[in-house]
Amino acid sequence: MAQSGRLALEDGSTFAGTPFGWPASAAGEVVFNTGMVGYPESLTDPSYRGQILVLTYPLIGNYGVPNDERQADVSQRFESDRIQIAGLVVAELAREFSHWNARKSLAEWLEEHRVPALAGVDTRLLTQKLRTNGSMLGKLVYADQYLDFRDPNTENLVAQVSLEQPVRYGNGRKRVTLVDCGAKNGILRSLLARDVAVTVVPWDWSADRDETDGVVVSNGPGDPKQVEATIATVRRLMDRQVPILGICLGSQVLARAAGAETYKLRFGHRGQNQPCVLVGSRRCFITSQNHGYAVDEATLPADWTPWFFNANDGTNEGIRHRSRPFMGVQFHPEASPGPEDTRFLFDEFVAAL
Repeated sequence: MAQSGRLALEDGSTFAGTPFGWPASAAGEVVFNTGMVGYPESLTDPSYRGQILVLTYPLIGNYGVPNDERQADVSQRFESDRIQIAGLVVAELAREFSHWNARKSLAEWLEEHRVPALAGVDTRLLTQKLRTNGSMLGKLVYADQYLDFRDPNTENLVAQVSLEQPVRYGNGRKRVTLVDCGAKNGILRSLLARDVAVTVVPWDWSADRDETDGVVVSNGPGDPKQVEATIATVRRLMDRQVPILGICLGSQVLARAAGAETYKLRFGHRGQNQPCVLVGSRRCFITSQNHGYAVDEATLPADWTPWFFNANDGTNEGIRHRSRPFMGVQFHPEASPGPEDTRFLFDEFVAAL
């Protein structure tokens, strides 16, 4: 007989379902992603650390999970070496899968990584609640395993997902330092594809002391205020006028280093269809996103300018310095998963080295 399970939210509401994956309870922040595909990449994205992820697409798992193919010791299918989410919620789980590259089912993969999940949930109703009230704390309760609510945004989640020692990749003529705040492998793959040598360093590494031609500050989980060491490093890099590209959390770090403020969005942007408009134009790019915080562009210093904005809610999606090679985008130009419309931003960054 199958065990019972439920999602309990901090407002007292509950959603019953059938557990799968790892048989245990889990707590975190409940957020939703509107992507139709891409769950192997999304579940391994370190930006989801500490979060219970709700997938709004009704059928999940039908194409299984691929094998971990690697080139130059970099995964080509996953965005990190483990599933990062605290738990998963879906409407309908495909127990059987079919895809030429699939090696295991979603349920098997989750169990292997000890991540609990819940199927049979009305994810449409749940998402409407999260859109109305904002992201909430919640817990997946398996059988009678009790646990307290947990607010991951009070923790330094970046320190949990960042590597501990520098690792070098590639042999390109230009040298790029990638500050790992929870970097997706897609960022590393995108840089290596442009024939640069990449050194990935921990979030609190003093990258300003290294000989480098440019620095990328990666995506990552949680509140940017928690990574003051990274912000301080970026300030020193700006004093040296080293070219800097911030991606997602990295854009927020860049903004705070410049003196601007950041704030928490009600329910964030998570999906592969977020429309971003280039400021001063009518050109709109469809982008992949995963973030719960944003830059308050009204607080940007005079020598900085907004670069992109979200066509849905008008929030800031990018900043750049008016005269120096510093730029940041809130979306993911590497996609993984999602549209590749903005990969040209890596070309712009490499050209500035």
